[in-house]
Amino acid sequence: MNARDFILQNTCVMSPPLVPEVDLHLAHEAVPLWQKTEEELGEIGLPPPFWAFAWAGGQALARYVLDHPTLVRKYKVLDLATGSGLVAIAAAKAGGLMVAADIDSFATAAVHMNAELNAVRLDICCEDLLLQQPAYFDVILVGDLFYEKSLAERCLAWLRLAQVQGSNILIGDPGRSYLPKGQLEKLAEYNVPVTRDLEDAEIKRTAVWRLRA
Repeated sequence: MNARDFILQNTCVMSPPLVPEVDLHLAHEAVPLWQKTEEELGEIGLPPPFWAFAWAGGQALARYVLDHPTLVRKYKVLDLATGSGLVAIAAAKAGGLMVAADIDSFATAAVHMNAELNAVRLDICCEDLLLQQPAYFDVILVGDLFYEKSLAERCLAWLRLAQVQGSNILIGDPGRSYLPKGQLEKLAEYNVPVTRDLEDAEIKRTAVWRLRA
């Protein structure tokens, strides 16, 4: 079974609570879907299905971009580790010239399907951009990527390189363990409804941040 058929069979079209303007193929529960993915593909140790959920940081960042479209309109914009594509689609709706990047093949399939669903155009990149010198983007959007120490360190170092080139860095995050708050400026804060299967609460207080120079 290919990724597109798997996504169609195991998700349904829903709008994230904080971003009703965007429709996504989303799952209700994480663990059963994760197990089913491994069973269908006959592989163990696959990454969690981040692409199948609207995470708190992504919802907050998508809401902020839609409410402040001049941040992205007509600019070249990257959504790093796009997952479901929520932030990229919201930014595209706000007029951004979008690249959505993710190394998970299911995520890139989901983003393609979700972009079609919302009638927006974006380019999809499946390379690990953190292993490369950053290409220039006017704006880089990062939703919920500071949950693991090594990843957070790699991501922050890469974003600093991009910032030196002139990129404006916006981050959506509900206060994950490795979020570098001391290097950030808070722009907005939201109460975000989330799936209890994924989080420790039904509402996550989530902020949008700008990386300070």
